Amino acid sequence: METTATTVQAAGEYPGANHLPARHRCTPQHLHALKGLLERFGIELMLHPAGSTLPGSFWGEPEAGIVGRTLHVRPDTPVHSALHEACHLICMDPARRARVHTDAGGDDLEESAVCRLQVLLAGHLPGIGPDALMQDMDAWGYSFRLGSTRAWFQSDSEDADAWLRRHGLVAPDGSIRFRTRGPP
Repeated sequence: METTATTVQAAGEYPGANHLPARHRCTPQHLHALKGLLERFGIELMLHPAGSTLPGSFWGEPEAGIVGRTLHVRPDTPVHSALHEACHLICMDPARRARVHTDAGGDDLEESAVCRLQVLLAGHLPGIGPDALMQDMDAWGYSFRLGSTRAWFQSDSEDADAWLRRHGLVAPDGSIRFRTRGPP
């Protein structure tokens, strides 16, 4: 089966640098809700001062970083980046989660599941929601076969949804189970 989602990942190239800025950042307005949401998964949110280096950032600042079960952000980190990296932590198996630093790894289907889950989780963030998050994802440079994040999410993400259900992260009714992936 062909994977439906592909994020832009040219070596050494930061896609967000060539696109419109995200509207929603990890400002105090969004941090409390984000922290509460991530705590439900056992993920620690660590806020770093503006301008500081972010440990575990794959793309470099201001993009979120992951080290172990900790998500590193600054006030200018896009919320879509924070959710994306948090969803990597949620979707990876426990062994990889215990040793992760910067590069989440995983295969294309897991990457698709991460993208679908971040949109679902945005529905639990007041003032953001799935629609705004998908717009920010498009502005940053996420690339999907159908063009936009919305078109992919609504019409072409069945394999990602099946992956999330198979790993117990989403219930049969489509609701989020608020737990991380267990052992294989």
